[in-house]
Amino acid sequence: MAKYQDIAEELKQKILRNEYERNTTIPSEFKLQEIYNVSRHTIRQAIAVLVNEGYLRKEKGSGTYVDDRYKTEKMMQNRNKTIGVITTYLSDYIFPSIIRGIENELRKYGYSLLLASTNNDHELEKECLEKMIDYGVDGLIVEPTKSSQYNPNLALYVRLREQIPMVMINAVYEELNASYICLDDVKVGFMAAEHLIRKGHQHLLFITKIDDLQGKYRMKGFISACERYNVHFLPEDVITFTTETRKTIIGKTLQRLKEKPELSGIICYNDQIASLLVDELTENGYQIPEDLSIMGTDDSSLSQIGNKKLTTLTHPKEKLGSDAADWIVKTIEEGNAQPNILYEPVLVERDSVKEK
Repeated sequence: MAKYQDIAEELKQKILRNEYERNTTIPSEFKLQEIYNVSRHTIRQAIAVLVNEGYLRKEKGSGTYVDDRYKTEKMMQNRNKTIGVITTYLSDYIFPSIIRGIENELRKYGYSLLLASTNNDHELEKECLEKMIDYGVDGLIVEPTKSSQYNPNLALYVRLREQIPMVMINAVYEELNASYICLDDVKVGFMAAEHLIRKGHQHLLFITKIDDLQGKYRMKGFISACERYNVHFLPEDVITFTTETRKTIIGKTLQRLKEKPELSGIICYNDQIASLLVDELTENGYQIPEDLSIMGTDDSSLSQIGNKKLTTLTHPKEKLGSDAADWIVKTIEEGNAQPNILYEPVLVERDSVKEK
């Protein structure tokens, strides 16, 4: 192709990827000359091609804009394209924010959404996957079910991945070597422990979920921080639970606090557990943070409810959903998988931790 055709194609791809939004100007002819190191005539030829194809429009004295007609046509082309989204839960905790991010971004591209929930159960996950196959979705965003355990549905995932683009969020089935968009959960566990240790807490209790990789990775970070700062803990100082045994957490925690009254800092798997624990411990006569400092994770709405606002670590939530939708659409339209995304947690200090 001639140089102006190459440039026209590259500009078109940027429009397709929404790098140039509807009704916004593209760079000036002079700027494009600098970018592509060509003559102004070549740039004008490239722009003329896209104007003729309906991707751009020129407005005298104002500039060259991405045209509304292109966006309308693009929406019409995509209106029958559907992205399947499988999460462990729909209306609980941080999941509405994640789903909102996915839905808002897909709407920009003109894609529709087919939503399903596994309730962190492998049998329900199988039903969700079969539903996606039967519907013929064009791409799949999935949060793994019990990601740290063997999954009997791996063959279904292999079948789907051979047919359509797929990205996993929050965790990934390590057996599949799949693309992912996740929070750095090892760093979450490390930073939570490090924060308490730096506040003078040498006797820590760690509460984590072990049927999901997030919990195991956060435990890995916790152990790493304890080793780094020479803080010792006993096997009983790590309380674990699964999806089915979550209700046992309070009883186990109260029992351990009675057995080891010198415990002064508690790190919880997430804000949901931390918020529940603050309420139960307060009812049992503990003052937070005077008697016990407590940390959550995810910076959810629960972290700011109640008398004691939780010190926690961030989870991108809506951004994760938006990025996942953007990832899947670009992979479909460009034909190449996008890079994995690993978010860095950020400490959010509030009321539930004090200097010892």
